[in-house]
Amino acid sequence: MTIANPSLELLGHNLPIGESGVAASAHADIRFPFDGSIIGTAPVGDAASAALAMNEAAAVLPAMAAAGTGKRRALLMGIHEKLNARSEEFVRLLVLETGKPRVDCAVEMARTLTTWTAAAEEVSRTTGETVPLDLQPLGEGMLGYYTRRPAGVVVGIAGFNYPVLLATHKIAPALAAGCPIVVKPSPDTPLATLLLVELIRDVLTTHDLPRAAVQMVNGGVEVGETLVGDSRAAVVSFTGSAAVGHQIARAAAPRKAVLELGSNTGLIVDNDADVDAAVDAVIRGGFYANGQACISVQRVVLLSGITEEFTNKLAKRMPEVVVGDPRDMATRVAPVINLASAARITSWVAQALAEGARIVAQTAAVGSGLDDPGADPESLIYPTVLTNVPHTSPLWCQEIFGPVVVLETVSSMAVAIELVNESRYGLQASVYTRSLKSAFEATNGLDVGGVVVNEIPGFRSDIMPYGGVKDSGVGREGPRWAIEEFTTTRMAMIRPA
Repeated sequence: MTIANPSLELLGHNLPIGESGVAASAHADIRFPFDGSIIGTAPVGDAASAALAMNEAAAVLPAMAAAGTGKRRALLMGIHEKLNARSEEFVRLLVLETGKPRVDCAVEMARTLTTWTAAAEEVSRTTGETVPLDLQPLGEGMLGYYTRRPAGVVVGIAGFNYPVLLATHKIAPALAAGCPIVVKPSPDTPLATLLLVELIRDVLTTHDLPRAAVQMVNGGVEVGETLVGDSRAAVVSFTGSAAVGHQIARAAAPRKAVLELGSNTGLIVDNDADVDAAVDAVIRGGFYANGQACISVQRVVLLSGITEEFTNKLAKRMPEVVVGDPRDMATRVAPVINLASAARITSWVAQALAEGARIVAQTAAVGSGLDDPGADPESLIYPTVLTNVPHTSPLWCQEIFGPVVVLETVSSMAVAIELVNESRYGLQASVYTRSLKSAFEATNGLDVGGVVVNEIPGFRSDIMPYGGVKDSGVGREGPRWAIEEFTTTRMAMIRPA
């Protein structure tokens, strides 16, 4: 067995629950998606572990709610400082645990650090307002104002593709709001989250705050069901599939659920667009993180005047998407997270081809490691671009979550917008155009949570409100908006004596 980082050995085999941790009910080997080798062993909890974590979180809620603005800001900056000092260690672990190319893991850590400082800055901006109660006769002579108060215990459930960043987008705003949080990582990628949580718990101690303010329970469905079903979970913040998100929303009701559920992202290329820039957007935005990103390019809708030029230029640039060992800085695509994901993606491509689709381009650029005896080519999906994909095919109407892009041609911008909108999803979309009229037509007409003009649809600033509509979810992330999700208003109505 190889351990990804020496620090993992120091974590022991306990789950970070309560003040000192508890013994796990089981342990699971975590494997490197590239070659299947064991990189570490993670503690696994059960329903009892989850219930205990909720007990401990509820117990420390008063202490966290009482923490002043200065203390919460200092805590968040202290966590940022510790994370920054160990950033390279996290990058190495993320490569091994997720199988994402190193370049993408470095981006994840940079964004994580930004999110912690942004949350720290938002602590002092969590303010209320006065309310003119004397608008009505019964309120004459009264003073009214509201403050924002911690909603209570937060449950954060994250996906496998960006484990540290996704956990941070739940933990940092929770602490900024004064809420304890219980985190459940993906069972595929619990190690980096475990390391993150242990680091945060140590910093909590140095600020005289309870370690139980941040806890983690790794495990399967029974862990998630216990956390979500607990009536003390004031807010459930989930990042994952639409199907699971819908189950969580039903189980959490009437309590709040913040859901980020993915998409089949559309990119429109107008007749007057900079075609080279639009092609570059597909090269950069269709295959990063092995295509396992909820706002990676999936559906490219081309106006008829530029279809041929765009398709030819894209095919010529596909060799830039180098496939290989994710530890190699030159690699842009490596095997997906597991064999089940690879089998699903492969079957969807085969189905589309059987229905009349055609492969336009597929990368032939092979980097380091694929010829190694230990490599696992079964979970490798070569970056692929298809056309003539039926709109009833999963490649078009579902979320691929792999390095596959499909092209479609339409006659006008209005038809392009209509086609992108014909989807159960609506997270983000983008349009490439030189026309201000077309840009506004798209930003006003696309039924999504965010529209990007002349940049990849995967653009996300970690300080902006981020979330979708329709089956892409409800609520918004980004420190300022997540803090609002994790707080409630408390109204004060005062009639002076």
